[in-house]
Amino acid sequence: MVRSLLGLLLLAVGALSASISIGLQGYRALTREELAARVEVRPLGDRRFAATFHIPGRAESSYYELAGDALYVDAHILKWRPMVNVLGLHTAYELDRVTGRYDDLEMERSASRTVHTLAPERRVDLFALRTRYAFLAPLLDAEYGSGAFVRVSEPADFDVFVSTTGLLVRPRESAVR
Repeated sequence: MVRSLLGLLLLAVGALSASISIGLQGYRALTREELAARVEVRPLGDRRFAATFHIPGRAESSYYELAGDALYVDAHILKWRPMVNVLGLHTAYELDRVTGRYDDLEMERSASRTVHTLAPERRVDLFALRTRYAFLAPLLDAEYGSGAFVRVSEPADFDVFVSTTGLLVRPRESAVR
């Protein structure tokens, strides 16, 4: 009788451990953030700044001169349904462009505009495939563009992350400390 109870207790503990592990895996999949770029910004003058992008997986950095008060980055995002996330397929993204952004709306309309592409030439474009093939729709929660901006008034280093909800720009941790 004691052996049976001990066996049932061990099975219950094992089932609880497995449930917690699966739950944590699902939580990690739904809250995952991936580093999309490291950016160094340096002011060049009045409402002008330079941004150097270091994108993981690319050998060379990209340098851009931008006009405005803020660095604005946007991306194409393919967000999979939660069940697909749990199976290991994570949010797919491609950084699309970088531009300067003015705080003042009138300046945004009339001042010098700068925009540069961040997207490499690709043989396979997931965003275009999803648009072309409807059978992928049940697997996707959303296909959208996401953008984030951060004010540039002094030299700074930023990390651009892609999460399951879109782009995030944060000061680089090593620069904060």
